[in-house]
Amino acid sequence: MGSQVHYLPLTPGLFSILVLLFAGLIILIQLRILRYAYMKLGVGPGMALALLFGSLIGSYFNIPVTILPGKTIQTGEIVDFYGMRYVVPYVTSWPGTVLAVNVGGAVIPTLMSTYLVLRYQLWVKAAIAVVVIAIVIHASATPVQGVGIAVPVFAPVITTAILAFILSREYAAPLAYIGGSMGTLIGADLMNLDKIGGLGAPVASIGGAGTFDGIFLTGILAVLLAGIASPSRPREVW
Repeated sequence: MGSQVHYLPLTPGLFSILVLLFAGLIILIQLRILRYAYMKLGVGPGMALALLFGSLIGSYFNIPVTILPGKTIQTGEIVDFYGMRYVVPYVTSWPGTVLAVNVGGAVIPTLMSTYLVLRYQLWVKAAIAVVVIAIVIHASATPVQGVGIAVPVFAPVITTAILAFILSREYAAPLAYIGGSMGTLIGADLMNLDKIGGLGAPVASIGGAGTFDGIFLTGILAVLLAGIASPSRPREVW
């Protein structure tokens, strides 16, 4: 099972672009351009690097949860969706679809979102952001044969940017991260669990192929929002 649940949900070319983007972000942080943004978000430069690096590398790891019976799986294919190319991991035989949780696209964003909610006590606004974004993302999510559930890569980014500023200018950055990541996970993956078994995907990863790129970009968006939101750092409540 290990070889089927440890794979990159993106093609080598796209993954290389994300690696270069991450390298560029490291340079920006070292130049203190994004350092200021992360300080306003309430996350120090060291944690910022750990968050981005962990999300990117964590996308390679999927934690198996259960096996869903399904149709004959497709193997060794690359599927195009909204201009993005996703890798269908190669397997020789499999009794069904492995339902897994992606570390970089689900575990890390969930932990970080929980931390931000508790730190700034954003219970109501975060709940509104997650619900609204989940509804929007669910409407645009598309079951893709052999891959799972996919969403247009910029849908969570644009929706998050608008909604975060509407809910709170001061807390736009943490709300962007919470609403974008959790809304995408719920709207795209969790609300479509009933469709996964019939897609013929060898591995259906929550927060993995199809949604990881949107969640990763949402994390970067939160950084950028932190730099252009209110002139003061969000007030902590503990």
